[in-house]
Amino acid sequence: MIDGDGGPVGESYPPAIAALYALSYGMKFFSKIEMEKDYVVGPLEGLWWADDMNTFITREKDQWKWTMMIRQPDWLLREHLDQVLATSIAKNNAKSEPPTTEAALRSVRLETFDEGDCVQVLHVGSYDDEGPILAQMHNEYISQNKMKMVGKHHEIYLSDPRKVTADKLKTILRQPVHLR
Repeated sequence: MIDGDGGPVGESYPPAIAALYALSYGMKFFSKIEMEKDYVVGPLEGLWWADDMNTFITREKDQWKWTMMIRQPDWLLREHLDQVLATSIAKNNAKSEPPTTEAALRSVRLETFDEGDCVQVLHVGSYDDEGPILAQMHNEYISQNKMKMVGKHHEIYLSDPRKVTADKLKTILRQPVHLR
């Protein structure tokens, strides 16, 4: 996990994502070589929140805060991340145009995450077209079904925006809830 604020095109977002991927793939190869356990690197996920949650409907991205994450297998521990971190910093610093910073790499952490019961929907289309479905989820479905929003809005990115056109992006939109 790594934290930041502003929209996904903000200054801190690209180096944060680059750091997450560098360490996730580093952990994968560490696990495969050192532990003889291979796995598929999971999709990018994001927890999003703001002081005013309506900014997600109005798309005021400069008001957003986030935690981006990529799930790791339970057998990988902080000590493994520390080993991979040293290698990732050296590789990143050796590049003529590093994709991330040492500070971003050092900001990545392993943390257990459990959000409990959730309402979720698969959104197909541009990220900027999520507003109406979020409004329906937050303002209609959740209240009509006697639930209350808790926790942070959660997105799971099933498509790579570098390889898929915006109208075909697949994103799981998830909201943790409690029954009233």
